[in-house]
Amino acid sequence: MAKLEVRRLAGALGAEIHGVDLGRDLDPALAHQIRNVFLEHQVIFFRDQELSPEQFLRFAQAMGQPVEYPFVQGLAGFPVIIAVKKLEHERTNFGGIWHSDTTYLEQPPMGSMLLAREVPPFGGDTLFASQTAAYEALSEGMRKLLDPLRAISSSAKADVSKTREDRIASDGRADARKDYVASHPVVRTHPETGRKALYVNVAHTVRFDGMTEEESTPLLEFLYRHQVKPEFTCRFAWRPGSLAFWDNRCAQHNPVNDYHGHRRVMHRITLAGDTPR
Repeated sequence: MAKLEVRRLAGALGAEIHGVDLGRDLDPALAHQIRNVFLEHQVIFFRDQELSPEQFLRFAQAMGQPVEYPFVQGLAGFPVIIAVKKLEHERTNFGGIWHSDTTYLEQPPMGSMLLAREVPPFGGDTLFASQTAAYEALSEGMRKLLDPLRAISSSAKADVSKTREDRIASDGRADARKDYVASHPVVRTHPETGRKALYVNVAHTVRFDGMTEEESTPLLEFLYRHQVKPEFTCRFAWRPGSLAFWDNRCAQHNPVNDYHGHRRVMHRITLAGDTPR
C-alpha cells in the first residue's frame, strides 16, 4: 500500500496528499485511506497528476458515482467530464462566486473534482471555506434559530447565471436554459461524519422557505458574510497536474478571477450525492 503523506493547509480545512500516483489503479484499501482524509479535511489536493481522461474517471469512480453537469456538455466520449475554462479574451470566470455546487438540485452532488490542464502565469487560485467551522462558530441562540429552517435554491440567480454564459454559448447542453429550484435545510447534517454545516450560499440561495425574499435578506446577508470569514478558509494555487477534490456537503469554493488576458483550462467531475437532511 502506498504511504500517504498528508500536509494540512489551514486550520479549518484543506490538506495536500503526497506519495500516491493516481494514474495507477487504486486498490480498495488505498481508496479507503484517501476517502478518510477527504472526510476529515473537507477538501484534499494532489500535485503532479498527469492523468488521461480515462485515469481521471477511474479515480473519480473509486471515490463515488460520477454524474453529468446540467448546463455544460462533457468531453467527447466522457460525458461526466466537463471543461471549466476561461479564455484569453473572456472577462468572466466560470462559477466565479462563493458557492456549493448545484444546490438547486433535489440531490446536490456529494463532491466535485477539478484537474488543472492549463493555468495562467499568475493568479487563478481557488478559495475554500468550511461550513462546519462557520456553523460551529455561531452563538447557541443563532444555531437554535437556524436549525429548523429550510431555504430555497435556484439555478437562475443573476450573479451566478452570468458566470455560465460563455460556457453555455460554447459548450452548452440542449436543455441548458432550464431552471432548477429545490428546498434544503439551512443547516445540513453530514451523512458520513454527523457534523452540522451551514447549507446556504450567495450564488444559489433565494430566500428562506415560507418567507419572502425581503424578509429573508437581512439574515441571509449576515450568513453570507459569516461563512467565508478568513479563519474558515484555505487557498490553493494551481499548477498543471494539480487535482482538488472537495466535499460539497460541508465546503464552499470560489475561483479567483485575477488573470485577465490569460487562459485557464480545468477538467471537472461531479459525484452524485443524497437528499440533504
